[in-house]
Amino acid sequence: MSTTVTPADNSADTAVRPPRPYQSYTYAYPHKTAYRPLTPGPRLADLWAGESRQALSLYLHIPFCEVRCGFCNLFTRIGAPDGLTGRYLDALERQAAAVREALGDARAPRFANAAFGGGTPTFLEAAELERLCDIAERETGVDLRAVPLSVEASPSTATADRLAVLVERGATRLSLGVQSFVEEEARAAVRPQRRSDVEAALTRIREAGVPVLNIDLIYGIDGQTAASWRHSLDAALAWRPEELYLYPLYIRPLTGLGRHTDPLAADREWDEQRLRRYREGRDHLLSHGYEQVSMRMFRRSDAPPQGPDDYACQTDGMIGLGCGARSYTSRLHYSFDYAVSMREIRGIIDDYTATEDFSRALHGRWVDEDEARRRHLLQSLLQAEGLPVAEYRLRFASDPYDDFPAELDTLAARGWLDGDRADRLRLSAEGLAHSDAIGPDFFSPDVRDAMAAYETK
Repeated sequence: MSTTVTPADNSADTAVRPPRPYQSYTYAYPHKTAYRPLTPGPRLADLWAGESRQALSLYLHIPFCEVRCGFCNLFTRIGAPDGLTGRYLDALERQAAAVREALGDARAPRFANAAFGGGTPTFLEAAELERLCDIAERETGVDLRAVPLSVEASPSTATADRLAVLVERGATRLSLGVQSFVEEEARAAVRPQRRSDVEAALTRIREAGVPVLNIDLIYGIDGQTAASWRHSLDAALAWRPEELYLYPLYIRPLTGLGRHTDPLAADREWDEQRLRRYREGRDHLLSHGYEQVSMRMFRRSDAPPQGPDDYACQTDGMIGLGCGARSYTSRLHYSFDYAVSMREIRGIIDDYTATEDFSRALHGRWVDEDEARRRHLLQSLLQAEGLPVAEYRLRFASDPYDDFPAELDTLAARGWLDGDRADRLRLSAEGLAHSDAIGPDFFSPDVRDAMAAYETK
């Protein structure tokens, strides 16, 4: 669920008149629309020299789906012509080998977690998933059975043979994009699927024995009501998933829904509807034994631990493989070119599969001390546990209240900070509900300008 950003409201009455609640899903900072071509592209060996590699995250990106949902602006294409998945895996293997060579042998990398994302990784056939796991283990040195391994799937591709491969190779978490158990809502979101097919996929996942099942649901779909939202929530809860993600619907430029909507229209009524659905979903899950991890993530209180949560990879470093994957060092975030339109995505994938030399970073954004402070604060503040102030002071030799006085004062004036803990910066329940408005307030002017200047393609 990617994002664009709306400029922050800097008027004098922002404390009284809060901004629109759904502006930007700050899952990564800086966002990819702030990346630019790196000229000349730095050598990976130089970028990783001196970097800590004791708790790396590994992410492998598969940019294929059987259908593209109307709300989706992820880097993915529909289907794959004959031989394309094989050529893509060939390129992924070349890239993995180049990254491993750049890391060197003096200090072997150690991985804290791994993930296969997309797109839909289970678009690959069972034998291709075997090869994907082989590439990860042989080329990077990760032991997939020894670390938490998360894999994204769709109902139609969560077949028994694919699931058997993933479980045998160490998958500990499978995330299923359901979005709605109401067929009319699925069609409204341009996600055509039958309820019976979703239930069959969930049956296969439970029978396969994946330790953690996550179900994604979306609120704010056209025609969705409190009753239909509760219906989807209860249908998901019937499977007792270890995790549930509740996503607000965003309509983005160049997506299936975005082509029929004015992206600049300020729809306050829709905002209020989504806030109502969010609060209903949050309260319903909390009453059924789930703990809130972030605005979107809820975890069953007795679920097995899965290692560091998603945001930790920006602190510890990440190696991303595949043409839509990001990599993080302490100084540079880098990836390949980014696009949303199908024509542009197909071209980038074709360029990736033809690439022989993966020894340099091509697109990215340098991260200075100021950006590192912003990233660290956002990573923690947007989690339910919040930011331990002592941890921030230890890393940056400064205080977050001194570094971001105006932003934190505004949050406090709106009642979006929990004032009961002096040792921890934590959002109140209502602040957590407005996470997508809070994140952009902490974006630097340079990143904001770069995102605004990005030409959507």
